[in-house]
Amino acid sequence: MAQRAATQTITSTSGQRKSVPVVTVESFYNSHAEKLQMKLDGPRVGFHRKIREPTINRPGLALSGFYRYFAEKRVQVLGAAEHTYLKSLKPNVRITRFRGLCAKKIPCLVVARGAHLDPALLAAAAEEETAVFRTPMITMKFINAATIALEVDFSPTVTEFGNMVDILGIGVLIRGASGIGKSECALGLIERGYSLVADDVTRITSLEGRELMATAPALTRNHMEVRGIGIINIASVFGIGAIRLEKRLDLVVTLKDWEELEEVDRIGLDREYYEILGLEVPHVTIPIRPGRDIARLIEVAAMDQKLKGLGQNTAVEFNTKLLSLMETKDNK
Repeated sequence: MAQRAATQTITSTSGQRKSVPVVTVESFYNSHAEKLQMKLDGPRVGFHRKIREPTINRPGLALSGFYRYFAEKRVQVLGAAEHTYLKSLKPNVRITRFRGLCAKKIPCLVVARGAHLDPALLAAAAEEETAVFRTPMITMKFINAATIALEVDFSPTVTEFGNMVDILGIGVLIRGASGIGKSECALGLIERGYSLVADDVTRITSLEGRELMATAPALTRNHMEVRGIGIINIASVFGIGAIRLEKRLDLVVTLKDWEELEEVDRIGLDREYYEILGLEVPHVTIPIRPGRDIARLIEVAAMDQKLKGLGQNTAVEFNTKLLSLMETKDNK
C-alpha cells in the first residue's frame, strides 16, 4: 500500500479512532509520482491545495469556456485531444482560456503523453499557483491508475488497539485489555513461523467497502514491545519472513479473563461478528486462564476460519449429525 495522505482523527462512540482523509497535491505527488511517472513541469506552487474528489477530470468543455458543470474539485488531465485543441487556438485566446481554467482553483494539472505546455501557459499556471505535472503515460492509462491510487487515499481508516498477524494466509487481529498477553501471543505465533503485521496499534482501511486491509503505523512497523524485555525488531530477530507490510483482515480474536465471561461457547454453532467501518468480520472470544497455550488456540481458530472460508463448518456438521442421530433413535 502506498504512503497514505494526512488525516483528521475523530473518536467514535464505539471507541474506534476514525481518520478522515485529507489528500493534498503534495501528498498525492509524494505517494504516487513514481508509479504514475509524474514529474513537476514548472515551479513548485499550489502543493497545499486539497484534492476533494477521488477521481480525474478532462477539462475539454472548460477550455472551450463552458463551466456550468465543471468538476473543479478533481485533478485535471490534459490528453492529446485537449492539447491539440489548445494548439488550434490563437495565442491570446489560448492563454485566456487556460488562465480561466487555472483561476477555478483546481487542485493541479497533469499533462499526459509527455506533452509540454508552452512557456506562456506555464507562466499563467504559475500566476494562479496551479501545479503542473507531466507524465509519459497514455491518457486513459493514467486516469485509470490515478483513480485507483486516489480511491486508496480516500478510503476511510480506523485505528484498532491490538496485534495483527498473518496465520496461514488468514489475517487475525488480536484484541484484549492492556497486559492480557496480546504481544506474547503474537510472539508465540511468530516463533511458529507466522508473520507480524502490527503490534499494539493497527491501522485498518476499508477498500471500496469490500474488504478491510490492516497495516502498522510507520513508526512502529516491524517492532514489538514485550513487557520485561522492551522494544525488539522482529525482522532482525526472526528474519525478514516474520513480517508483512499489510494483510487483509479475516478474523478478530478477543482475549478475556475467564472470570469476566459469564458463559463460554463450547460448540461454536452461533457465529459472532465484529463490525469495523460498516463491515462485519468473524469474531471469536478466547478465555484466558493460567496454563492455556493461547497462541496455539489462536492458530487453531485461524485454521478453522480458513476451513469455513472453504465452505466447511465443523460445528454445523456436528450439529447435523447429532440431530440425525437423535431423529433415528426417536423413530426406533
